[in-house]
Amino acid sequence: MTASSQELHFADAGEAADLAAFLARLIHYDRAAAVRLQAGGGVLAVFGRPPSFEVLAIRTARLEAIVSTEAAPDTPHTSAGAAAGPGALDTTVSAGEFADALDTARAARTADGPEGRDRGLVVTVPQAVTGPPWAGVLPPRGGWRRVDGLPGVDEVRGAVAAAVAEFRARDAGLPEERRTRAERDRIGHEIWSRTLGDTGLPLRAVHAAQSLGFLRPVRALAAPSGLEVLPSVAAAALGSMAEPLALLAAGGWLRLRTPYGSIAVRTQGRSGGLSGLSVTPA
Repeated sequence: MTASSQELHFADAGEAADLAAFLARLIHYDRAAAVRLQAGGGVLAVFGRPPSFEVLAIRTARLEAIVSTEAAPDTPHTSAGAAAGPGALDTTVSAGEFADALDTARAARTADGPEGRDRGLVVTVPQAVTGPPWAGVLPPRGGWRRVDGLPGVDEVRGAVAAAVAEFRARDAGLPEERRTRAERDRIGHEIWSRTLGDTGLPLRAVHAAQSLGFLRPVRALAAPSGLEVLPSVAAAALGSMAEPLALLAAGGWLRLRTPYGSIAVRTQGRSGGLSGLSVTPA
């Protein structure tokens, strides 16, 4: 039997570029980072877990199709738009290999000139890897409800800035004999486990959103991939750009949704080796 692979046909090369930037940030925190890919309903969702923040980060991009290659001649191509639910693609891959595949496709498209740009961007999915424990427990695909009380984006950025300033001040004030990694971790855990107002969202989730570029100003024609971050059916449907931030809850998870991606934290349950996702101190 001939082995098969899959190609992702992106609907917008700009969204693929944003996805590459997201992967670069994940790799900055963990050179061996893995990401879980799920696609269906015309949307690719990429899940990652930057270790410094103990949260799940999600970035999405629209797809025109998912195409199987090197298969038997009578094997039909799969249209991402027509795929039955999110199961059209579900795999865990190396973040570095996926970033390389994106870079290769973008370079080839540029080299082809106008003709290449007209064809869109086609990226080969890397070979699957053994996923880390977190990849087995993802946020639910539906049932999300709005959580009230989320401050505006300027206040959210201000909360992150204040927390960073506090950490630096307390770190600088440590006597030499206490200037250890364990003491700094303790201070960081105390600060980043605090919640944002009365929302229940830990500050580390907001810090992760800031560090991953999810809180940057919204472009006039911002990529819609962050509007709905879970690849459920017409999740894809891309909601409105009018709302820069929203806080949602479902199934023991909180999700900070931004125009550029989402940050999810688990607030209930510690099964599956994901106790680090709890919003309360251990």
